[in-house]
Amino acid sequence: MGLKPSDYQAVKLELDRRQASNHRVLMKRFEEIYEAFPRIKEIDHLLASGSIAKTKSMLEHDSNTTFSGLKEENELLSKEKQAILIEHGYPTDYLEPLYTCPLCKDTGYVGNEKCICFKQAIVDYLYDQSNIKDILKTENFSTFSLDYYEKEPLQLGQPSPYENMTLVLEKCKQFIENFDQHQDNILFMGNAGVGKTFLSNCIAKELLDRFHTVTYFTAFGLFDLMEKNRFGKEEEKQLAKDTFEYILDCDLLIIDDLGTEFNNSFVSSQLFVCMNERSLRRKSTIISTNLTLGDIAHSYSERISSRFMEYYHIFSIYGGDIRLKKALK
Repeated sequence: MGLKPSDYQAVKLELDRRQASNHRVLMKRFEEIYEAFPRIKEIDHLLASGSIAKTKSMLEHDSNTTFSGLKEENELLSKEKQAILIEHGYPTDYLEPLYTCPLCKDTGYVGNEKCICFKQAIVDYLYDQSNIKDILKTENFSTFSLDYYEKEPLQLGQPSPYENMTLVLEKCKQFIENFDQHQDNILFMGNAGVGKTFLSNCIAKELLDRFHTVTYFTAFGLFDLMEKNRFGKEEEKQLAKDTFEYILDCDLLIIDDLGTEFNNSFVSSQLFVCMNERSLRRKSTIISTNLTLGDIAHSYSERISSRFMEYYHIFSIYGGDIRLKKALK
C-alpha cells in the first residue's frame, strides 16, 4: 500500500469529522427534546443519578437487593421516557448516540482490524487525489468492450485489432496483479480514439480500489505544472512544488496524450527528469501517445525514446475510431 502517514492522517481527520458532526446532531436533539418535554430531562437526570447510586451501592454494600431495586426503577423510567417519545411521534432511539458506521461506531476499527468504513474512506481519499474520480465511474473494466475492435486483420500477417487488444488487455491485467511485486511501466501507442486513455483509466480504477496512490495528468497539464514549479510566482510555485513531489512519489502516474503539449527543450528535459526520478523511486508510470517511437526520438530526444524501449512495455493499439463508432450507434 502506497499511503504515507500524511494520507492516513487526512483519512483519520475525515472520520473524526464524522464523529463530531454526529455528536452535534445528537446535542441538538437533546436540546429539542428537553425544551419540549422537561419530564424527559428529569428522567435522564434520575437515570444518571441512579447509575451512580447503583455503582456506589455495589462497592459499599454489595447488596443484590439494592441493585435489583435500582434496576427495576431504571427500567420503569426508561419505559416512561420511550412512551413520551412514541406518543409525540419520535422513534425510541431518537436520543441514542448516532454512528455513520454502526460496525465500528465511527472509530475506524473493529477490534484491532481496520473497519470496512475506514478502508472505504481510504479509497474515497485516493480517488479525490487522482484527478479522475468521476470519469472512472464510466471508464473501467466492467464497461470495457472488445466489440468495438475489428476481427479482420487490417494488414496481411498482422493480428486483427480484436486479437491485438485481447492480448493487450491480458497484459494490462497482469500488470495490475503483479503491481505489488514488480515495478513496471507501460507506453500505449496508437491513433486517437482506439482506447488508450480508456485502458489507462481501467488500470487506475483497479489500483485505486486496492489502496494504491494514482494520479492522472494530461501531458499539457503536467508540463504546465512543471513550468509553474520552475518559473511561477512564489505562491503558485509552492503549490506546484508540493504537487510535483506527489507526482514523483505516487504509486502510479498516468500521463495522457504525450505530444499534444507545446514542446520545447524545457519540456523534453522535464519529461526525462520525471521518468528517471520515478524509475529511481521504483514507481510505475503509464504514458499514452499518438506518436511513434521515431516521432518521440525526433520531438523529445533519443535518450527518452531509448528509455521507453528499455524500461516500458510498449503496446501498440490500432483499429477504427471508437468514439466515432459510439457516436454513430
